[in-house]
Amino acid sequence: MEGTLDASTWRVCSACKKPILWNESYWVCSVSSCNRARSPYVFCRIECWDSHVPVMNHRDAWAEERVAPSRPRPAAAPAAPLVTRPLGAPTAAAQPASRSAAEAPDPDVLIVVSKLKKYVREKHGLSTSDQVVAVLSDRVREICDEAAEKSRQAGRKTLMDRDF
Repeated sequence: MEGTLDASTWRVCSACKKPILWNESYWVCSVSSCNRARSPYVFCRIECWDSHVPVMNHRDAWAEERVAPSRPRPAAAPAAPLVTRPLGAPTAAAQPASRSAAEAPDPDVLIVVSKLKKYVREKHGLSTSDQVVAVLSDRVREICDEAAEKSRQAGRKTLMDRDF
């Protein structure tokens, strides 16, 4: 039955109401007002997203492919035992073998979003997608990591403009 949620369904398509399963690809609209947490529009196929564009009167929009999250663990499952470790020390279970603690994704935003959006709007006449902030923060982290390494190689404990 279309439009119903069961254990295998993550969400339903906003256009055709077909189920979108856990770990399945889906599409979202690039327009930030369609990606809000309280009213997310998700689409099972690109054709469903395409049918949404004229209704919402988007002038310049595109579809972004995403993957639904993994199915959550059942609530009755026992929690993992509490393991104490030094703050910041990576665990084998928490980090894949190929990634070090320095490469772990950091959820903190390093950019002042309102100032970024204002700059792009005034300078280039464009809107800025909410996803830009995470990508830009990652780039800032990369640049800072490279500059910090230059500072260490120079024997300093202070990051300076010339390190960039």
